Amino acid sequence: MPRATRLTTGGARTRKSIREAAVKLFYEQGYEATSLRGVAAEVDLQVGSLYNHINGKEDLLADIMISVMDELLDSVHDAVEAAEPTALARYEAAVGCHIRYHAEHAQQVFIGNSELRSLNEDNRTKVLTKRAEYENLFLRLVKKVAAETGADVIDPKIQAYSVLAQGAHVSSWYRPSGPKSLDKLVGTYIKLAVRELGLPAS
Repeated sequence: MPRATRLTTGGARTRKSIREAAVKLFYEQGYEATSLRGVAAEVDLQVGSLYNHINGKEDLLADIMISVMDELLDSVHDAVEAAEPTALARYEAAVGCHIRYHAEHAQQVFIGNSELRSLNEDNRTKVLTKRAEYENLFLRLVKKVAAETGADVIDPKIQAYSVLAQGAHVSSWYRPSGPKSLDKLVGTYIKLAVRELGLPAS
């Protein structure tokens, strides 16, 4: 492997490690209480060396929060595309993906829900824009289910918000060591989401 490629790969790996350390500390201590010195110690770097990989502490926070939204958008779009071509099947796929992601990324989700106030205006706007895009994705899916099945959806926006809130709730209590497997948990939430529309699960 050429030296330049090794350096690039090593730099990406180090930034990933820094981000993982930041997630751990932001989750355990909160953003304000976490220092870059603490992040550096987690990855065995000097504080000054962090700046070879990041611009600062808020850069780390913004990267975590924006990446969460990018991953959610990409994964839900992929799940919808892979589903059977009916509105209900696509809605079920989106709900399942949403719940699974929140169960598997509880720390990142917690940070995203609790530290928005810590971002500057520019980064906050980026996150809020992506959140609005994600909310609208679910709103469109709910409306398509109603149009295709004739389901009596009282308020599509509230229905979409209900699903989004369920994901956040799952991230607050789900543990892999618990009595219910993730697959069963996801299946249960899909059935709940569909029954809220007054429909049987597909």
